[in-house]
Order: sequence, then C-alpha cells, then structure tokens
Amino acid sequence: MPTVDDILEQVGEFGWFQKQAFLTLCLLSAAFACVGVVFLGFTPDHRCQSPGVAELSQRCGWSHAEELNYTVPGRGPLDEAFLSQCRRYEVDWNQSALSCVDPLASLATNRSHLPLGPCQDGWVYDTPGSSIVTEFNLVCADSWKLDLFQSCLNAGFLFGSLGIGYIADRFGRKLCLLGTVLVNAVSGVLMAFAPNYISMLLFRLLQGLVSKGNWMAGYTLITEFVGSGSRRTVAIMYQMAFTMGLVALTGLAYILPHWRWLQLAVSLPTFLFLLYYWCVPESPRWLLSQKRNTQAIKIMDHIAQKNGKLPPADLKMLSLEQDVTEKLSPSFADLFRTPCLRKRTFILMYLWFTASVVYQGLILHMGATSGNLYLDFLYSALVEFPGAFITLITIDRVGRIYPTAVSNLLAGAACLVMIFISLHWLNIILMCVGRMGITIAFQMICLVNAELYPTFVRKAKPKENTIYLEVQTSEPLGT
Repeated sequence: MPTVDDILEQVGEFGWFQKQAFLTLCLLSAAFACVGVVFLGFTPDHRCQSPGVAELSQRCGWSHAEELNYTVPGRGPLDEAFLSQCRRYEVDWNQSALSCVDPLASLATNRSHLPLGPCQDGWVYDTPGSSIVTEFNLVCADSWKLDLFQSCLNAGFLFGSLGIGYIADRFGRKLCLLGTVLVNAVSGVLMAFAPNYISMLLFRLLQGLVSKGNWMAGYTLITEFVGSGSRRTVAIMYQMAFTMGLVALTGLAYILPHWRWLQLAVSLPTFLFLLYYWCVPESPRWLLSQKRNTQAIKIMDHIAQKNGKLPPADLKMLSLEQDVTEKLSPSFADLFRTPCLRKRTFILMYLWFTASVVYQGLILHMGATSGNLYLDFLYSALVEFPGAFITLITIDRVGRIYPTAVSNLLAGAACLVMIFISLHWLNIILMCVGRMGITIAFQMICLVNAELYPTFVRKAKPKENTIYLEVQTSEPLGT
C-alpha cells in the first residue's frame, strides 16, 4: 500500500500547493519573533526625580549636561552608575539660597558629605518613547521584575511545549494551530492594556504557554505537507521566516517607540491567522495515524489537483507507513531505555539547553549594552541569514557533526572574548559572530533531533515535531 511520501513523489513533493502552504505558514514563524522582550523592556538612562530641580534648571538656563552634573550624585570621573540612577541628594531644591553656579557648594564643601536617599518621587527617563521599565519603574530595587517578566515567557515555553505537543498529536495539528493562535492573540492584546505589573505578568505567561506551540504547529504542518526530499530545506527556510520577523520588528519598534502601541501592533494582526481554518488543511499524515483515511485521501486528492497532477490510481489504498516499531507502545522512558538512546538524549538535552541560553543571552545582552538599540538589533538579526545559508549548503555536503561542533565553538568563543572587550563596536561584531554561530547550531539541532531517534520514540517525545519527520539521513549518526 502506498504511503504519503509515495503519493507525494507522484503528485509533487514541493508543488504549487506546498509552496502556497509554506508561504502562508511562514507568516506564523515571522509573527513569533514579536514576543521578544528587547523593545518592550529596554532600560534607558535614568535618574531620581527630585522636586524643584526642573524649575531650578529652567531658572538658571542649564543645559542637560549641566543639570546632571549639578544635581545628580555619582557623576564625574568615577561615574558610579548605582548612585546616579538609584540615589539622590537629600536637598530642598526649592530653597532660594541655591545659586546657579554649583548650587551645592553653599551646602557642603565636598559633595560626598551630602546625605543621599532613595528615589521616593520616582525617576526621570531619558527616552522619547516608553517601555514596561519606564511605565512600571522596573529599575534599581525593582530591576529583578524585568527578569521575572522574561522568565515568565520562558516558563510558558517550557510548560506549553509539554502540553501542546500532546494536543497536536491527540486533536490534530490544525486545531492546535488555531487554538494557540486565538489564545496568543487575545493574551497579546490584553497585555497591551494591562493596568498593572501583575496582570501584565499573567498575560505574558499565558502568551508563553501558547506562542511556541503556535510556531511549532506551523512547523509541523509544513514539514508534513512536503516530501522527504524537500523537508530539510523547508524546515530551515521556515526558521528563516522567524529572522525576517526580527528584521520587521526592528522597523516597527522604531516607528512605534511606545510599548503599548507596539504590543498592540504586533498582536492585532495575529487574529488574521484564524483565517487558516479555510486556507490550510489538516495534515494527512496525522489523519492516517487516527484511522481517518477517507479525509486523508480527500486532502491528498486536493494536493494533486493544486499541483496540476492526476491523482494516482492507488490513492484510495493510502496508508500510514508501518513497521515493527510502530506497533510498540511508546513512552517517555524510551528516551533512556538503551545506552545508545541515553547518550543521544543527554547530548541533545545539553545542546538544546546551551543553544537556548546563548541565543537568549546574546539578545538580552545586546538590549542591555546597546549604543543604538535599533541598529544593533538589526545587525544581529541580519547575520542569521548567512547562518541559515551555511546550514543549507553544509547539511548534505559536510554532514551534521562538524557544523554543529564548529558553530557551537564559534558562539562560545565569541561570548568568551566579549568579556574582555570594552570597545562597543568590537563587542557588536563579536555578538553578531556569536549570533550567527548559535543560529547554525539551533538549525542543526532541529534536524538532528528528528534523525537520531526511531520513529516510535519520536512519537513518545513531549515535543511537537514527532511522527512527521521521516527524514532520510545521508551519513551515520552515531551508535
């Protein structure tokens, strides 16, 4: 009996239908780039709000630099950031005795003798826009709340991937995609109107629970629609769409510097993905796995017509590829059942962990130390394109092992050298090199993750890319 791959070889592995579905689902991948924290949570230069300083500065005609020099502690050769950002002089700036030339000289011969206090009246931020940091004052003693904001998203990724993988296998890829799209869109819009930090945190967690599953649902569908010969290329190009989303996000954030408008602008369009109910069919591979052969045959016939091919005569005998292992009852424990699988599982877990930490760390470091946030973010996003191109040309020529090792080594070396470099432009170059390296590593891991396990074990894994990646390997992948 013919399998889905057998039929696709006859009606087109990457014909008009697959190209249309690929471009449509790539919009999902691009939209996933908009859940990042860099533009929502950037921390501008700031200082304590001191009542009377603005009036004194206006009366004396100080420049911005003079105002900072006269009224903010920690300025000067030592430039103590904590003092200048989180402490203020305990001085009544409304008193008339203060002169316009070094006003603190009349109070103390040495400024270091003046008492300092916390920023009880809030902060002044040097930015034309706004972020969650400036609106909720997530600085100084509350700076940890910004880290918690991003941690909620990552926690959502973790727990969401465990549950949504099951939903995709149990109820279908299409239903999983539409459900996560709806929840992601609603939570994104609600976050734009969040009245306080706690509610914003809850909406962020909810967004994390579904947004990664949303991306993976699209990844699953497109890899199941195409034939085995095009699967690797499509998987890498789908991830490149995410990079295009990063580039587009840079321009959108520049146009909309206020975080609520930006959040609304990236959330409202995601409701349009609900139109995929009519545009994208269910995966025929999943339908076959659920014994819904009639619907699977109907979809394969639709694919043949879209590709301008006649349906094969044996289409009605379509079946899911079966072998002895498919009849086993898979479980999570199968990942550790044999020494070979244990070794592969632990290695892949380590690779996933390090790649995620380095990729996320480079983005956050760039957001924290950037001279020009928009340009630096754009540069670091653009280097992902050559990274994807290198992956495409090496996976079949060189294999998986050497590119994975070299890319991780490159990313690690770049991060290590950055510790000892103080020049901003050189730091940006190293950051881009590390970003390209870890991008290659990520794409390699996605491919190897599916190739190193038997099919029945991939079904048991709590990840969304399970039964559909029947990739033919071109090299030995270890023992």
